[in-house]
Formats: sequence, structure tokens, C-alpha cells
Amino acid sequence: MKIAILDDFQDAVRNLDCIELLAGHDVKIFNNSARGAGQLAIRLAPFEALVLIRERTTLSRALLSKLPNLKLISQTGKVSGHVDVAAATEHGIAIAEVVGSPVAPAELAWALIMAASRKIVPYANNLKDGLWQTASINPALNGLGTVLRGKTLAIWGYGKIGRLVAGYGKAFGMQVLVWGGDASRAAAQADGFEAAPSRADFFARADVLSLHLRLVEATRAIVQADDLARMKPTALLVNISRAELVAEGALEAALHLGRPGQAALDVFTSEPLAADAPLLRIPTVLATPHLGYVEKDSYEMYFKAAFENIVQFAKGTPSNILNPAALDSR
Repeated sequence: MKIAILDDFQDAVRNLDCIELLAGHDVKIFNNSARGAGQLAIRLAPFEALVLIRERTTLSRALLSKLPNLKLISQTGKVSGHVDVAAATEHGIAIAEVVGSPVAPAELAWALIMAASRKIVPYANNLKDGLWQTASINPALNGLGTVLRGKTLAIWGYGKIGRLVAGYGKAFGMQVLVWGGDASRAAAQADGFEAAPSRADFFARADVLSLHLRLVEATRAIVQADDLARMKPTALLVNISRAELVAEGALEAALHLGRPGQAALDVFTSEPLAADAPLLRIPTVLATPHLGYVEKDSYEMYFKAAFENIVQFAKGTPSNILNPAALDSR
């Protein structure tokens, strides 16, 4: 098959062990994103299969209609709103998914919590400029870091990632507080954690609040300005899940008002994030470039499964197909 692997920003895929699975196929790896749907349509028109790295490329109905040779979209992880599944099915384009692991994103969430709480990044950056034990040359921002023991870790969403983060919090001596649906709260209580009695209490008590929700229509903009206004001025908001979980502009405004006092973010509404993005100009924001799943073991796992789905499809035995009706319409 003629295969395109999209948005490999770090040129990492060709060095993975699992790339050998595509031996014998015609593979092209793109290390940058095309600008605009028109350019993307021209770039992708020759290919029979596309490998998507999570949600880095959006495949809309209009774009899919311009890809007559496309037979398979092999997704690393799960499709999450960036592919028009109905349109793909109508055009006879099968979509294969794979199951991910919660380990890498959970570890990144904890790394962000530790780094923000102890002001590690500004301390390290200022040390390179000859400033000893200086978090900021602005006196208002040059306070001490804090330990996590005894603080309240508030987790919204007690799925696979939320469970791991809760366990990390417990190991560090934090009081874990969970909010979410009835099933999430019940599962947290069964594991010995406290379920918040209300959403307002959840936000008000948090010293660290970490979001671990999937982005669906019901959770889009689920965190509102009035939620953030209830947070302590010393609190930290962590989001490694999806930027769209927070109402547009609400976090920027809340940080300028000082509630919460800090944010640690790995996800943004527009990615790659522009260098002049307002969030990057807020000194109380620790931002990383969507690294949740971007590490060697996760890449090997995700891409191995995605490549195996291509191999099975090429053999005429498609596996893990999200839209099996597409197989009948070709």
C-alpha cells in the first residue's frame, strides 16, 4: 500500500523498531503540517492509507471527499472528534483504532505538578543567568515553592489516568478528592478516596486540581469561569487532557485575577502553539508542547498497533475497525 505517516514533528517514527512492520509498503513520512485544507488535499491525494498521530491532523468531510485513493485511516490511539467518521464511512474509508496506555500521560501530569509546586523551571532557567535561588526577578513571583504532603489533590475524572494520578498523590501524602459522574465517585470511594460532596466544594478545596476527562460534547467547556473563581489563590490547575474542557478564555482571565494562582498545561486549542500565544506570556503558566504520550515506549506501542492494523488490512483481514460499514461500501 501507499502509506503516509503524518505530523512526525520530531522525525522519530523512522527510528522506531516497529517501522519494520511496513517493509514492502511504499511509506512516506511527513515531518511538518500542510497549511490549509487545499494544500493538505494535494499532499494526501496519492495515498491509500494514512497514519495519524493522535489529533494532530483534522480530516473533515470536505477533505475526505478530495482523497479518492484513500482506503484506510490508521489511528494511533482513539479517534476523538478530529476525523469525520460519517463522511469516511460514506466514502468507503475504514478507520482502525488502537488502545493506548495511561502511564506516560499520568507520569507527565505528576511531573508538571512537582515542577510547578517547587518552581523548578524558573529556578533552573534563572540559575543559567547567574541568579541563585531566584524564581523570578519580579518580587511578587519570587516566593518559595511548596511541598505536596498534606495538600489536597483534586481529580476530575477517575478513569485510567485519574486513578494513577490519585495513587501518586496518595504516595506523596496528599489528601485525594475526586469529582465526576456517579460511577467515577463510587469507584474512587471504593479505592479509599474521598468523593467531593459538590462541584463547588471540589474547586474550593483544591490545592492542586488535575483534569482527566475525555473531550466529548458533554465535557466541552465543562470548566467555567465561576468554577475557577472558587479556587484558592495558591492553587494549581493542571490540564494534560484537552484544552477545550475549559471555556474559551476563562483560564487566561482567571490567572490574571489570581484564582487559581498557577496553571500547568500540556494541551492547547491550537497546536502547535504559536510562539506569541497569550498563555505563554503569563508568568504563572508552566507549558509543555503536548508531551503526554510523546515518549519512546508509548510511540513503540501506539505505532506497532497502528502498523499491524495496516498489515492486516492489506492482507484482506481488517482488524480494530471503528466503522465496519465502510468495508461494505467499497
